[in-house]
Amino acid sequence: MSPESVPLRVAIPDMVSPSYFPAIAAVELGFFKKEGLDATIELVFPVTKTYEALRDGQLDFVGGAAHAPLYAFRDWAGCKLLCALSQNMYWFLVVRRDLGAGRGDLRALKGLRIGAAPGPADGLRRMLVESGIDPERDVNIAPVRASAGVSFGLAAVRALEEGAVDGFWANGMAADIAVRSGAGTLLIDARRGDGPKGSQHYTFPALVTTQKWIDEKPETVAAAVRAVVAAQAALKKEPSLAAEAAKRHFPAAELALIPELVRRDAPYYDPAISGATLDALSAFARETGLLSRTPAHEEVVATRVQSLWRRSGR
Repeated sequence: MSPESVPLRVAIPDMVSPSYFPAIAAVELGFFKKEGLDATIELVFPVTKTYEALRDGQLDFVGGAAHAPLYAFRDWAGCKLLCALSQNMYWFLVVRRDLGAGRGDLRALKGLRIGAAPGPADGLRRMLVESGIDPERDVNIAPVRASAGVSFGLAAVRALEEGAVDGFWANGMAADIAVRSGAGTLLIDARRGDGPKGSQHYTFPALVTTQKWIDEKPETVAAAVRAVVAAQAALKKEPSLAAEAAKRHFPAAELALIPELVRRDAPYYDPAISGATLDALSAFARETGLLSRTPAHEEVVATRVQSLWRRSGR
């Protein structure tokens, strides 16, 4: 029995970005359609609001930070992670080039204004704490002002170039633009192990839905996971497909950059969520006050779709 064709609302909190790109590709390259699903991708910012919209029934699926559902679903009650969009914490810390800060030197942030969105900022704050820096007293971390419909990363680059912030914590597209322009220098690449030991495992991008969807439309949920897994495999095999997937959503300059950024991130396009990954996620969520206890694996992950992860070719 195939899933019924219904209009599905899939949202991500930062559109012009490689962070949630497998979700964009699953929709725009037709992988949802191949599963018999009519889906659209939309921007709902910040990620805390994205998950609130999911909780309130305004969205069907969210591609967002794996720890951030806890802002809307207390102790995971009412939602589940379906698969990873990619592995590891995926934000970059960029600061003004003229500061002369060395790679990995988080102490260089003392006294600076750092732009970071609600939700992603949790990862930066935890890294600072583990580095002996008080994120409330020593660093001014706050969102940057963005026009409606403008992805956070692009707004963060603009704020850095205009001197409104001294640095930002944002996606790989934003980091690449700032470094290429000469306005910024890369301080932390979280995914690849910069920062305190183990910090790359704080969180990761995930596809998420509600328990209601899992219970009432299990075939549709399974089809959505297959669509994302297929998109990940396609992008890993042919990163140039990224331009086709992005053309409806990205400005021209960023559209030219996305294939290379996807090529760089493709090794992390793995849908599996391991026990070690969940342990690290739970520890991070407890340390940041988002989780009151250590949940069982099946409280966090929709175990009925785990078998679909292996179809990624691994």
